[in-house]
Amino acid sequence: MEKKTGNPAVVGLAGFGLTTLLLQFHNIGFLGMGPVVAMGFIFGGLAQMIAGFQEQKLGNNFGYSAFVAFGSFWIGLGIIWMLNHFEIYASSRSDVGYYLLAWALYSSIMFVASLRVHKAMAITFGLLVIGFVLLILGHFGNPVFNVVAGFELIFCALGAWYMMAAIIINDLAGKVVLPNGKPWVR
Repeated sequence: MEKKTGNPAVVGLAGFGLTTLLLQFHNIGFLGMGPVVAMGFIFGGLAQMIAGFQEQKLGNNFGYSAFVAFGSFWIGLGIIWMLNHFEIYASSRSDVGYYLLAWALYSSIMFVASLRVHKAMAITFGLLVIGFVLLILGHFGNPVFNVVAGFELIFCALGAWYMMAAIIINDLAGKVVLPNGKPWVR
């Protein structure tokens, strides 16, 4: 009997979803930065990177790139926040805006690739790109866009959790209970 291996995407999606959700609770004014920074380093950062390295072992370039990159995103953002807090290397709003712009460009590439994965992935990456655009507008212009992004990116976080739940529940049920949908592009 062949030994079954776990799907590392469940950890990567959980880490991305939870950390994104916490940051949006902060962006809309419900939560302080402490839990966001902690989860940014541990679950959004380290756990996602480990999941990405496991995806590489499975030959999944999409998961490898997404989880290692977004793990790095969260660790990098946490470092920016810590450097600002301790006044070591201050980053202005526009500095963070350029950081977000670079990530919006990467996310746009991943969105195009996600069209070949399944609908749930494409919707989640589409929401992520929209969220980055709103955050960029908030960092270069009116900060109210950061709040709008907060509400919009909650749906992105929930999209990641939906995919995580689909993998876990479908595996346990031995059938599709939560469908992800067919790819939009073949």
